[in-house]
Amino acid sequence: MSLTLLWVFAAWVTLREGVNLLWAATVDSRIVEPSEPLLVELQRERRLTVAHLGAGSRTVDKAMRDQRARTDALRAGFTSSAEGPLVDLAADDQLLERVADVRRQLDKLVVARKAIDSGKTDPPQAADEYTGAIDSLYQMYDSVAAFDDKEIAKDGRTLSDMHRSREFLAREDALLAGVFAKGGFTESEHAEFVKTSGIFHFTLTEAMNRLPDEDRATFDAWLKTAPIVRLQTMEAQLVRYEPGTGVLPVRGEDWHATADATLSSMQTVTLAGGDRLLERITPVAVGVIVRLLLAGGLGLIAVIASIVLSITTTRQLLAQLKKLRDAAHELSDERLPGIVERIGHGEEVDVAKEAPSLDFGDDEIGQVGQAFNTVQRTAISVAAEQAELRRSIRDILLSLARRTQGLVHRQLTVLDVMERRETDPEELKELFRLDHLAIRMRRNAENLIVLSGSSPARTWRRSVPMVDVVRGALAEVEDYTRVTLMPMGDVVLVGRAVGDVIHLLAELIENAVSFSPPYTNVQVSGQLVANGYVIEIEDRGLGMKPEDLDAANERISDPPEFRITGTARLGLYVVSQLARRHEIQVVLKSSPYGGTTVVVLLPQELVQLDAVPRQPDGGDTRPSLPRRSGSVATVARPAENVRAFAPPRLAPVPEPAA
Repeated sequence: MSLTLLWVFAAWVTLREGVNLLWAATVDSRIVEPSEPLLVELQRERRLTVAHLGAGSRTVDKAMRDQRARTDALRAGFTSSAEGPLVDLAADDQLLERVADVRRQLDKLVVARKAIDSGKTDPPQAADEYTGAIDSLYQMYDSVAAFDDKEIAKDGRTLSDMHRSREFLAREDALLAGVFAKGGFTESEHAEFVKTSGIFHFTLTEAMNRLPDEDRATFDAWLKTAPIVRLQTMEAQLVRYEPGTGVLPVRGEDWHATADATLSSMQTVTLAGGDRLLERITPVAVGVIVRLLLAGGLGLIAVIASIVLSITTTRQLLAQLKKLRDAAHELSDERLPGIVERIGHGEEVDVAKEAPSLDFGDDEIGQVGQAFNTVQRTAISVAAEQAELRRSIRDILLSLARRTQGLVHRQLTVLDVMERRETDPEELKELFRLDHLAIRMRRNAENLIVLSGSSPARTWRRSVPMVDVVRGALAEVEDYTRVTLMPMGDVVLVGRAVGDVIHLLAELIENAVSFSPPYTNVQVSGQLVANGYVIEIEDRGLGMKPEDLDAANERISDPPEFRITGTARLGLYVVSQLARRHEIQVVLKSSPYGGTTVVVLLPQELVQLDAVPRQPDGGDTRPSLPRRSGSVATVARPAENVRAFAPPRLAPVPEPAA
């Protein structure tokens, strides 16, 4: 197949070169020839327009109307000739785009003529409008001269440059038409004339130096004709002239007659050079195609022989590759995923048994099989090592968290005793602060336990009023004084979920307090709904972008596997684990106040109506929570009310009988 494609490519490259050369005649007859008279008439209309504006005339005379009519007729002929399926085949994409650009520039002239007739355009602006259309034609000629044959392409570019030098002479003629019409040069017009004259002679000389010998003699003879000699003399006189010093050294009639003769003769010799180039193209194209037929025939024979030889070898290789492919698919699609899953569950895996070596012989295919054996053994070994590393890190986290939890519980017990026997209000206040910090430390330790995949030891056997559950969460929040607790209703939470719900709410309230300005409040409210009990936590911070809200909700509802490197937003991971344990739904949404509202939906099986009134707190002489006016309570020190239902620090004990 490779040899066939190579042969086809080489044949096409050679054939394309010959075909392109043969298509050159079509391009010349359908695009170049119809555009040549159009180019000349555009240059003449430009000269008449500049002279018309330079004379200050406000009416379009008959000469202008006749010239525009000739231009429009040639424009219509060019547009009709330069389109159609034959042109699409003969021209490449670049040339077709240049032809389309010529049409666009010609369309712009319609608007430019209206501005000229209304007197809204000065001579330089009018000349620029026509020059833009003329330049688009020369750019089209550059694309026509892009042949595959280097010598022909070089000659084509040289003739194109010769033709372009004629445009600079036409620009001189148009500029001087305006100058003669008003009777003198301005400083800028004289500078533009000197520049354009220099460009004309430079481009003409450069192009003639690159002409082939058979064309150079023709152009050398043209340079010695009377019109071009007179033109050079007049140009020299006008270049030496200083604006404002008197009458122009050249009469307008003499200049235009000489320029017309020079432009006409230059057009003739340039087109003759193009005809000679086309005559050289045809035999070159035929020779290319003949060489293609000879070389292509021999190449085709070699390709057929190579195909026959390769088929027999390929069949043998395909059989070995199919065997290797089937074994690789079995490993990647069946055995390896199962091995990785078992390792993740903590099972011991024998790498040698699970990754048996595949035998495919000693040839190149067999060497590939041996390399694959090494790859699969390495993959299974690395998976086992990673699983063991994750288990070790999880066990370390769990051990450290349990130790920290035990120390914090002991610290809380000591603080509880100290608080109960302290009578000094100031000292008691400091003890309360230590108590609050210790409770927050306990939550951090429990976070590590959750991250390690275990469950904290705090549990309740009896149901707890929902308001006390929320106050227990506030006791674990640093800036709890900013939290406004709304009425929660006569609802209790079943004991098995109390510890995890307190932890979950504490994480969410802490997040709301941390990401809202210190002068704002965070509001916590709750109510019974058809599907259970809803707790809403609303802050008045800067809020979150919609995409960030979606990402956070996705992280909570479908948390990714916890990785040691993924330390961002660990709180959301803890919340997701606690919520999943009790089928609690947690959703973040935008708040009407610009912040964020967290909606926590506790399922029906976790909540009950509080049919038995709460017993008063016993043995606690500390002051109760201060109240705001109305029915909304503002939490001042939640630890006091939490102690009424909080369990011991390390292990649950029976609650007092009702």
